[in-house]
Formats: sequence, structure tokens, C-alpha cells
Amino acid sequence: MHLFSAFDLLARKRMKEIKKILVANRGEIAMRILRTAKEMDIATVAVFSEADRTSPHVRFADQAVCLGPPEASQSYLDQNKLIEISKELGVDAIHPGYGFLSENAGFARRVRSEGLIFIGPSSEAIETMGSKLAAKTAAAAYDIPMVPGTAEAITDRTVAKQVAATIGYPILIKASAGGGGKGMRIVDSEADFDHQMDRAVSEAEAAFGDGSVFIEKYITSPKHIEIQVLGDQHGKIVHLFDRECSIQRRHQKVMEEAPSVSIDDATRAAMGRCAIDVARSCGYYGAGTVEFILDEDKRFYFLEMNTRLQVEHPVTELITGIDLVKQMIYIAEGRRLPFEQSEIGIRGHAIECRVYAEDARNNFLPDVGQLRAYSPPLGNGVRVDDGVESGMTIPIYYDPLLAKLITYGQDRPEAIAKMTRAIEEFVILGVQTTLDFCRFVCQHPVFLDASFDTNFVQQHFTPDLLSGQSTQDQRVVAVLMTQQLKKSVDAEHLPANGGNENKVSKWKQQRRNP
Repeated sequence: MHLFSAFDLLARKRMKEIKKILVANRGEIAMRILRTAKEMDIATVAVFSEADRTSPHVRFADQAVCLGPPEASQSYLDQNKLIEISKELGVDAIHPGYGFLSENAGFARRVRSEGLIFIGPSSEAIETMGSKLAAKTAAAAYDIPMVPGTAEAITDRTVAKQVAATIGYPILIKASAGGGGKGMRIVDSEADFDHQMDRAVSEAEAAFGDGSVFIEKYITSPKHIEIQVLGDQHGKIVHLFDRECSIQRRHQKVMEEAPSVSIDDATRAAMGRCAIDVARSCGYYGAGTVEFILDEDKRFYFLEMNTRLQVEHPVTELITGIDLVKQMIYIAEGRRLPFEQSEIGIRGHAIECRVYAEDARNNFLPDVGQLRAYSPPLGNGVRVDDGVESGMTIPIYYDPLLAKLITYGQDRPEAIAKMTRAIEEFVILGVQTTLDFCRFVCQHPVFLDASFDTNFVQQHFTPDLLSGQSTQDQRVVAVLMTQQLKKSVDAEHLPANGGNENKVSKWKQQRRNP
């Protein structure tokens, strides 16, 4: 059954051209959306906290407004300010990116009630898929394969233990309301059930304000595979094939690739059909991702649906040639999808490395500091989505993602070779990053032969394996010396008064303080 509100049905009949977008986000995803909007000749508004005043997305947008203090609760999560700014500046639509308010059903509902366009799915779809239990109930109507477990939140521990004994240990206790590894506990035996249950409920309440948890059979060596879907407001839904997302730490992805090398064409087609059915179960429109796990016997099970753009969307764009942000905007305007499923194909192979400000040598703990040098790689088949630059201070208040490094090749070996080369060229000084870890992955035999699963870090990585990778520091020193030499040469040729420096500085200040 399609779950559209009366407002959504009315909006579908009204087809409105979007002329001005507010991007309710920061960093690399804000830049990603702003760039596509610029290509579409759509005016843009950036928002920023006091910690992000000098960020590139602030200068790139046509207008920029400070939301408030660095804390997200007083800036990027302030719905009142976002709505107020949008109405004051004549904004037509709000794009939430990912994170922050992107999967907040209340915000999506409010945006539309204020007469603005929310570039994303309906609030009902967000609400349904935001609860893992509600999502399972909706998907069950389409006979989607499910991991054995409970269909409802656990209220009786005695019954829950009986279910666990029936499906067999180990089991997974999972929060219904969230993701990212929070409220998720592995239980190896009944003796450990109560302790892990208490911890899962506590974490779920702290992270999501909802302590509801349920049980699933724990697949010990799973592959994490997801399907990108697109749906318009006229009922058409297509899939854009699959992504392999099994290289993770703390149940969060670090590297992704498309297409997955873990499935054959028949499984790929079956997963695609299931993903479309999951989207259909909640009347989905916009860009979304249906996540599955694949067991050792190549059986796949529905995990959850993310009702937003994914961090790893670039790999799908590279293998299909479809700009997902552009399609999101078109769909929000009420346009029909311009292609059929049969017209979408896979061309080549793409890999993404998430460049986090984290120290892989210290349990991937986040790192902060000033970027004393930042020089991304270039060249054929290399794409960098970022939102930082040299001189910036990386704040402690937000997700530590600095950039996404994506490479594309005619096949997987070529994409890996380009990624290895690009990582070696990527220079970042001032904070620890995951670049060395990603290079380690690219060179590991189980990654090269595609036999890895979500346990890669636990089974194959220890910090000492990075101890010999010291070439990054040597490259950084060389880059800094080159930059300093260039500054000295340039200084000799500058006019005594600094040329247009004062004008540029004044213009930048105006853009930062609109």
C-alpha cells in the first residue's frame, strides 16, 4: 500500500520548479549538493555554525547565514532557524544531505507544512523505515527475506531467551530506532543475555531516546551489500544496482565499492527486485538505499532502509552515469524519472575511501587540529568530494569525515590500482587520517581476492601493520617545502601594495557575514 499524506498527494499535482535551495548541512556533502545546484542554475543558500565560518561551502554558496554556536543542537539541528532563514531569503526547497535532520520525519513534515519543498521522501516513509521493526513489518508484505528473529520489540525477557535458544546463539540485540552500531550487542550465550540486553537498551535510550530493541540471528561472517533506489512521485521506482560495504570499523563503513564482487548476476537481479519492493512498501520517492546482509551460503536478508542520500553514493554515480543529487531535485519538483530500469547498466568499477580524521593506530579514535597541509590527488579516474582546505581547524563537534576519495576504472583491478596511487598522492598534515589504513586494505590479499567480510578489521588488522608506512610524512615535508618556495618566489613579483588583496579580503568577509 502506498503511504502518501494528503499534502504529498496535492504536491504531486502541483509541479513546482525549484529556483533556490538551502543546504541544511556542512562539509563535503554541502559542497556536493551546492555544486550540482550551480550546474542546474539554481541559487543556493549555505548555513554554518561559528565553528564552520571559514569552511569552503560558506564561500561557494550564493548566500550564507550563520546559524549559531558550534554545538549542532544550537545550529545545524535548529529547525526554527532553518525555516526562518528559508522564508526570509525566498528559498523554495531544503536539501538535508545526510546526518543531522536528513531522516527526521518531523522536520520533513514541517518543511512541507511551511510551503517549502523537502528534497527527500515523504515524512511517512521516513517514519516507517526509521524504525527497524516497522520497516520489517512493511517489507514482510512483499515476502522479503528476513534474518530470523523477533518481529516486535522485546518486552518479556523470558520469551526473548526462548526465541534466542530457538534460532541459536550467537544472536544480535539491536536498537529499533537507530543505526551506526549504537544499541547493538552480540550475545554468545544465555548466560550473557541479561548483561548485554541492559547495555543495548541503555545505549539505545541515550542515542535515540528510544530503548526499544529486538533480536536477530547473528550472521558470523556476513557481507554488507546495499542497493541504491530512486523513485518519483508518480509511482515509478528503479534500482541503480549494488554497493559492497563490508570494510567497516565499529559497524560503520570505511570503504565501499560498486558493483559488489560478492554476488552473481542472478543474485544481483533478485536483490534489486527486493529493494524496489521494500521502497514500494512505504510509497517511497527520492533517493534511498536498501541494505542487505549476505551469509556464507550466499543467501541475502533485508537489514534496513536509509531514507536519504548515502555517503557512498559517488561509486553508484560513476558506474551508472546518473547524478543522484540532480535526480533528487527533479523528483522533488514532481518530475517523472527519465529512464526505465532496462536503460540503466553497469559500466566499470568504482571504489570509495572515506578519509576520516581518525587515528587507525589508536582504535580509530577521532583526531582534531589544524590542517597545516591539504593537497588532494588528481588524475584520470580520480574524484575527491571534500569540504576542507589548508589552514582550517577540524572541530570536535561533528562527524570526523574530511573527504571522500573515489577512483574509477574499467574493472576492479584498475580501480584498486588508481586508489593505491591516489592515496599515495593525498597529502594531509595536522591530523591523523584513515588514508594509511585504506592503503593497507587495498594491498591485502583478502581484499584483492574479495574474500573479506565485515570482520576484516578484527581478523586482519593491527596497528603495528601500519608502522612501516612512513612515506606519508616524507611526502608532506616535500609538499610544504615546495609551497614555501612558491610563496617566496611569488612574493618577489607582488606589487608593493599587495594588488587586489584588500578587495578580495573584503569580499570574502561579506560572504562570510551576510
